[in-house]
Amino acid sequence: MSAYDYDLFVIGGGSGGVRAARRAAMLGKKVAIAEEYRFGGTCVIRGCVPKKLFVYASQFSEAWEDARGYGWHFGERQFDWSQLMANKDREIERLEGIYRANVEKAGAHILATRAVIEGDHEIRLLATDKVVTADKILIATGGRPNPHGGLPGAEHCITSDEAFHLERLPRSVVILGGGYIAVEFANIFHGLGVDTTLLYRGQEILQGFDDDLRHGLHQAMEHKGMSVRCRDTLTEVVQKPDGRFEAHCESGAILDADEVMLAIGRKANTENLGCETAGVQLDARGGVVVDAYSRTSVENIFAIGDVTHRVQLTPVAIHEAMCFIETAFRNNPTKPDYDTIATAVFSQPEIGTVGLTEADACRRFDEVEIYKATFRPLKNTLSGRDERMMIKLVVDAASRKVVGAHILGPDAGELSQVLGIAVKAGVTKDQFDSTMAVHPTMAEELVTMYEPSYRLRDGERIAA
Repeated sequence: MSAYDYDLFVIGGGSGGVRAARRAAMLGKKVAIAEEYRFGGTCVIRGCVPKKLFVYASQFSEAWEDARGYGWHFGERQFDWSQLMANKDREIERLEGIYRANVEKAGAHILATRAVIEGDHEIRLLATDKVVTADKILIATGGRPNPHGGLPGAEHCITSDEAFHLERLPRSVVILGGGYIAVEFANIFHGLGVDTTLLYRGQEILQGFDDDLRHGLHQAMEHKGMSVRCRDTLTEVVQKPDGRFEAHCESGAILDADEVMLAIGRKANTENLGCETAGVQLDARGGVVVDAYSRTSVENIFAIGDVTHRVQLTPVAIHEAMCFIETAFRNNPTKPDYDTIATAVFSQPEIGTVGLTEADACRRFDEVEIYKATFRPLKNTLSGRDERMMIKLVVDAASRKVVGAHILGPDAGELSQVLGIAVKAGVTKDQFDSTMAVHPTMAEELVTMYEPSYRLRDGERIAA
């Protein structure tokens, strides 16, 4: 009989924590999972899912305009923010119920409380002030938006969390940040008819993505009517007597807005969690430090997901949970595989990407071939929309392997998932070329770019 109340105690009911709790319980382990708010974590409750629903809503304004070119005519256009919010809330409630039900069906014990680590094997449940014990503890508390406490007037600003619960749609918004959250919300608000300004102190939005994607999306956003102000940032936010705000910029500009949104990164949920008491090491930004097997500085305490400041994506947290189960309960030490992760930015147009950027490939390989096509999708012809699409393949010249694939355009996120399989499998450019095209599609360009657009040797362009 175990000397502990539980074989596994999971703190946090997000995607990673839920997966770990379910899998451990299905192995016959005695499992408890503590969640102080709602099951589903960032992704389901205040992240990927509600954001994607907002993205869909914002896309209808352009679809409405495009329909005229195809012979469709409608009456007066109206948008009901309150209806979108109500429908979104209903869907989130449904998904949360599924998460909770799946945990219960697996046999894990659900604890609706904040849990604090008090030692190697001790956890205090704050709702009852009871201390329970566990052989293994898994920290899966996720992260939250950085509140930017050093900004004067930050208390007047919203983050992505509050954006999902606004009582009214603002007429104007200023968004600080240049990452995917800032970019996605800028496109959402603009698509819903909001006067939108994006501020980013860097040289170009979406640092870390391929430069062609970054420049292409920036231009597309400005062409749609958004204001994208790089190399600038906020110095103060002042609330005016009428309840609106002045966003004071480092450049000297003062921008009026109904809402000011901060999207300048996220921080780990480790405050008052008891990590210091238990001896769990944290990094300089408060994230839990783990080894290659997600083990913390305390042998029996593990951590997965956004709280570790590794790759902050929901599928990655789930993958880490599966590797944790193999390591902790199946005597099969397994490292998470972070190589070649496909990802998407649900902007308008979308970005889908997998593998190395052009710049990264040039640093890794002696010679690189770039295949790039920019074109107007067929759908945009009758609609009169002049928005263009870009498809780009990055190839290691020596092995002929496609080491990067990048798309800017409709359904780029869906395409990146399929391309992720090919790039992960090490498919060569010759295999792309020998694949029959599907016509007429946008994706056929992936297999019809037979000659490189240019080559690079040691990072410098050479004759194609």
